[in-house]
Amino acid sequence: MPIVVGVGIRRTKDIFDFLPEGIDLATGDRCLVETENGIEVGEVVSPERMVERTKRKLYRVIKKMDASDCEVVKTNAKKEEEAFRKVMEKTEEHELKMKLICVDYTFDCNKLFVYYTAEGRVDFRELIKDLGYLLKTRIQMVQVGVRDEARMLGGFGPCGLPICCSSFLKNFKPVSIEMAKEQELSLNPAKISGICGRLMCCLAFENDFYHEVIKNLPKVNAKVATKDGIALIKAVNIFKGELTVEYEDGTIKKLSQKEVSPAGLFGKFKFRKSEG
Repeated sequence: MPIVVGVGIRRTKDIFDFLPEGIDLATGDRCLVETENGIEVGEVVSPERMVERTKRKLYRVIKKMDASDCEVVKTNAKKEEEAFRKVMEKTEEHELKMKLICVDYTFDCNKLFVYYTAEGRVDFRELIKDLGYLLKTRIQMVQVGVRDEARMLGGFGPCGLPICCSSFLKNFKPVSIEMAKEQELSLNPAKISGICGRLMCCLAFENDFYHEVIKNLPKVNAKVATKDGIALIKAVNIFKGELTVEYEDGTIKKLSQKEVSPAGLFGKFKFRKSEG
């Protein structure tokens, strides 16, 4: 059973297993890896582990990056700026219905990845011919979705923090409007959508927390027993574990979860409807 490390490569942060071959690597280390595309820059995202042998070829980690390698990366970044400009010019020249996102050279500049979004299929055969002649390297067009676009370009979410997909999320999970409902959020699309225009990823990875906490709290409009009598749940603050209750005489109080218990069947109680 071979020993491998998980390494994320390119702007898409695709994770693949590589053979460390005795190189001491820790999570977060930047390294150079051998791939079918040439030599690429990667970042270790998972420590060494043993895996079953597969038919897929396992490539190796070449070395941990040093200062001279980082200088090459900086030089490549400048080349990418120039390549992006040329790709943009040729895209417009061929009047292709696609949105150019970014470009990504391999470490050895053996290949250029061109990332784009498009609503349908794009015939870029002539574009690739032109770019191959201009840039003197192999070209690979990579169509991505809007969520991948946000991950690659980065930015800040409505919370004011760097967007999750470009900072710590490794994989996208399905997000549904039901998650927003369970978390008692406004269903206004502008308030629950990320910069990609899709439902925010945090709705999915926080949903398990909400689900676990909510199942142990009484629901809104449920009757509960308190030391002052039977009350009706008007609101639930899941972060504080605090319940806003209303008594039959209209009195409103805020109680902790420990101060209430299921009311059971206590006959009929008529509570006044809240105004507004």
